[in-house]
Amino acid sequence: MELAITLAIVAFILAVVFVILYLAVRIVQQYEKMVVFRLGRTNEGLVRDPGLRFLIPVVDRPVKVDLREQFIEVPSQTNITRDNAPISIDFLIYWKIVDPLKSQVNVANFAGALVGVATTTLRAVVGDILLDEVLSRREQINEILRTKLDEVTERWGGKVTTVEIREITPPRDVQDAMNRQLSAERTRRAVITESEGSRQSAINVAEGQKQSEILKAEGDRQAAILRAEGFSEALERIFSAAKGVDQKTMALQYMEALKTIGTSPSTTYVIPVEFTRLLEPLARYAEGGMNAGPSAPEVDYGRTALPTPPEEPR
Repeated sequence: MELAITLAIVAFILAVVFVILYLAVRIVQQYEKMVVFRLGRTNEGLVRDPGLRFLIPVVDRPVKVDLREQFIEVPSQTNITRDNAPISIDFLIYWKIVDPLKSQVNVANFAGALVGVATTTLRAVVGDILLDEVLSRREQINEILRTKLDEVTERWGGKVTTVEIREITPPRDVQDAMNRQLSAERTRRAVITESEGSRQSAINVAEGQKQSEILKAEGDRQAAILRAEGFSEALERIFSAAKGVDQKTMALQYMEALKTIGTSPSTTYVIPVEFTRLLEPLARYAEGGMNAGPSAPEVDYGRTALPTPPEEPR
């Protein structure tokens, strides 16, 4: 009987120790911080860092706060733009807790409060923007929403890191008009691209013909220069060779020419004046020999005697 009572007492003591340890010992993860409420009150000194932490049982009430970045998906919201066009927008909000004490004291449900503020802020932002700007200024709207939400959540101990608009759905008639505009724009770009290609092709062909004509003209010019230089060189050589020819050589050349003329069947003779001038020395020699012998009529081989015209009566 006494043994049973002893075992019951030991079991009770062990249970009490286990309960005390359960209530007094907490393990805080690396990504967490623990806010301790002691008799309902807390302060900066009661915020515990990660690790093994001890509490006063019954007196302390611990609350763990996750410091990791989280996201909230805001469902599609219908908003009215500045030009009274209804548009549906859904987006994501990325946030995290930077002050665990404020997140537990200043707000009851941080995520729910953030969604409500984001919805009203989005309506206010979109209401000041035209429909075309909403569709084209998505990044700017994201930044405006993030700034405004961050200002509100600062007093709750949180920080909004990123706001991303996921989808913007305009009305059906606006979508049809956008599709027609997109089709017309693509057609315009195709026509411009085709015309640019044709223009560039024509320019390339013209440039090729131009270069061909230039090369051809350059070739003709070089050929003409070479022919002129060859002709000039030939004339210079002929002139140089002609300088060394004396009168006797020329006389022999003329005699050879007369011999060729004599063997031809032609009966008409053309005697150049230069040939008569070359025969003048021979004529003088012959005249000197005849003067040494009997007198003979004077013969002038260099000129042709013309009949003397009769004198006119006075």
